[in-house]
Amino acid sequence: MGIRTILERRAHVRRVVRELFDAAGFLEVDTPVLGAEVLPEAHIEPVAVRLVGTAAARWLQASPENLMKRLLAAGAGAIYQFAPAFRDGERGPQHDVEFTILEWYAPDTSLDDAAVLLERLCTAVLGTEGLDRTTCAAAFLVHAGVDPTTAAPGEMLAAVQRHVAVVPEGLVTLGPVELADRCFEVLLSEVVQPRLGHARPVMLERWPASQAAFARIDFGPPATARRFELFVGGVELVNGWEEETGRGPLEARITAANEIRRASGRSVLPVPARLVAAHGPDMPQGVGAALGFDRLVMLAAGASSIDAVRCFRDGG
Repeated sequence: MGIRTILERRAHVRRVVRELFDAAGFLEVDTPVLGAEVLPEAHIEPVAVRLVGTAAARWLQASPENLMKRLLAAGAGAIYQFAPAFRDGERGPQHDVEFTILEWYAPDTSLDDAAVLLERLCTAVLGTEGLDRTTCAAAFLVHAGVDPTTAAPGEMLAAVQRHVAVVPEGLVTLGPVELADRCFEVLLSEVVQPRLGHARPVMLERWPASQAAFARIDFGPPATARRFELFVGGVELVNGWEEETGRGPLEARITAANEIRRASGRSVLPVPARLVAAHGPDMPQGVGAALGFDRLVMLAAGASSIDAVRCFRDGG
C-alpha cells in the first residue's frame, strides 16, 4: 500500500468517525500529551519525561483519560478526541510504543447506549451489520469451559492447563487473587478473544469485579463490573465501561494498581491528585471508551498489522 493510499485511508476513516460523533452531539476536544499527572494502571507502563529545570517527572499520556475526565467534571458534556498515546514496552502486529487512540465520554448514558453507538461506528467504517452482546460468563463457558465470575482460582488454573499450549511460567506460584486474575487474562487473550467477532462485532460485558479497572461494579452475586470490550474478527478494538465516579473507590483502585506494580518489581506511580479531586458530586455518571484507531484502520483495510496502515513506526 503506497503512502498516499495509507494517508487517504486514514483520513477517510477519521472523517467518517468525526461525522458520526458530531452528529451524535459530541464535541471534539484536545488535551495535553505531556502531563504533570499520570493515572496508575497495573499493566500499562507510561513513559516518563524529565524536563530541564523541572524536578518532577512529566508523563507522555498512555491515554487522555485523566484530562478528559477532568473536563467532564468541569461540565464539558459529551466529548471525544483523537489522541497520540504512549506505552512503554509494547510492540507487535497490533501494538506500538506510540499509537493513536479515539477516546470518548458520554455523560448520562449506559452500556445499552454504548452498544448503539458502537454498532453505528462499525457499520459506518467496517461495513458490518448488527452487533452481538454477550457476558464474560457465557463466552468463557463456551470457549474455555469455566465461568470466571464464579470459579475458584484452582478451577481457572485448570482451564488454562486444559486449553493453553504453553502455560506461563510462575502461574502456579501466585496467590489466589492474583492467580484468578492472571488466568482470566491468559484465557481471554489465548482462548476466548480469537473466537469473538467473526460473524459480526461482539461486545463482551459483565467482567469479574477484580477486572473492573475504573468501571462501576454491580455487587451481585456474583459481583461483576460494568466494563466491556468490543471484538471484531478476533481483534480487541474498544475498551470501556460505565464510569465509577466516587473519589474513595478511585483511590482504592489506584492503590491496588500500585500494589500490583510493586509486587512485580515495577515502579509505584504518583497518585493523580487533580483527577482524584475531580471525582465526587461533580463527576457525571456515564460511559467512557477508548478505541485503537490504528486497529480500526487496519480492520477497514483488511490488513493483519497496524504497520500496514501507518506511514511511521518505531518512533519514525
